[in-house]
Amino acid sequence: MNYKECLLYLEHIQNLGIKFGLDNVRTILEAFDNPHHLYPSILVGGTNGKGSVCAMLTQVLALHGFRVGLFTSPHLVKVEERIRIGSHLISIPHFCQTFSLLKAKIEDLVNKHKLLSPPTYFELLTCLALLYFAQQNVDIAVLEVGMGGKYDATNVVNPLLSVITTISAEHQKYLGESLQQIALEKAGIIRQGVPVVCGVEKKIPYLAIKEKAVKLRAPFYGVFERERSFQAIKGKKRYSFVYKSVNDNYKFSPHLAGYHQGKNGAVVIAAAEQLSQTWKKLEKKKIIQGLEEAKWEGRLEMALDKPLVILDGAHNEEGARALGDYICQFIPSPLILLVAMMRDKEIKKIADILFPLAEKVIVTRFPYFRAALPEEIRQQASKYGDRIVLEPDPHQAFKLALWMAKKQGAVVVTGSLYLVGEIKKILLAEKLNKAKDESFG
Repeated sequence: MNYKECLLYLEHIQNLGIKFGLDNVRTILEAFDNPHHLYPSILVGGTNGKGSVCAMLTQVLALHGFRVGLFTSPHLVKVEERIRIGSHLISIPHFCQTFSLLKAKIEDLVNKHKLLSPPTYFELLTCLALLYFAQQNVDIAVLEVGMGGKYDATNVVNPLLSVITTISAEHQKYLGESLQQIALEKAGIIRQGVPVVCGVEKKIPYLAIKEKAVKLRAPFYGVFERERSFQAIKGKKRYSFVYKSVNDNYKFSPHLAGYHQGKNGAVVIAAAEQLSQTWKKLEKKKIIQGLEEAKWEGRLEMALDKPLVILDGAHNEEGARALGDYICQFIPSPLILLVAMMRDKEIKKIADILFPLAEKVIVTRFPYFRAALPEEIRQQASKYGDRIVLEPDPHQAFKLALWMAKKQGAVVVTGSLYLVGEIKKILLAEKLNKAKDESFG
């Protein structure tokens, strides 16, 4: 299959939606002699912070000379972003070659009735990543768990370490209504006797995860328990942090902006200390260096300078609060929000946090079947109607936001990583056009 054919196939199966269960992934990987058993893996689950923790941890491990496979979701601009070796995306030839192998094997399994249905989009890409990492002889893989935990496609691996970042209300239709139910679903990545690093601070989900770890006799490390300490030091443009673990003190200033990234950094420090005890010795200096070098697009990412444009995929209440705190601390006025959201998100709660901070809110949408119509967002945020502008075309909406901000204000693009991806595509196209114009100038 060529690249276009691979993308068309993915587009076709994307409409299959979400399916929990490990049977499909296990059957496919068994047909390839279980490539995911050839290297150790780390599972990173939770609600927010998973991608940032994965990026930081990957950088820490890469600085120690390890060949690290990284699997994350979703992507922003192109699907290859989900599968990397260190910071390097899977190449298009490798993507197509591995995709073709998978598709042929899947068709054979379906014809032999060993697979009752083709894999979903996420299942297929999980299999592709795990197979590719084996082909590339990685030393270790860092895997971001998707929506769930227990029945998530990534949970086919037997992890060296399980990490749970935060727990907040999300996807209640699939994960359960209460924080305790959501926590227990996410805690499905915990294994018998395998260490658990837990960055959860809310009491109810924290206790649910700890109880699950105790039952499975899994060594439990609560990142923010009383005998540890965490301190934030505010600078002119960003924070620096001091985290005191049981073993040592760490002072670090992450490249990733925001108070919440200090908390994510503390989770990575705790994970690194656990790996030092159970896998390979990691150096404090390189742990700090990894935290300070790691980059992760679409998370308080500065995309333009004048006017200031910040891209942040805050898509739930917890993410919106983190973004709101950053806006209050570091973003100049007038603030123009460019927003689009999924229909199944807590639109009203997110609006109540972010919309009061903005002079104008431009509501748009992105091309995805779960995307809310601009009118639906305005209806749920009707009390901010005097500052809401509807522009369904994201390209025109971004132009309008830039014009409103002029040179002194700021534009914050938020509400979904899918919208962030759309804006990054626009910026990339403009950059390419500018380079072409200059080359012919």
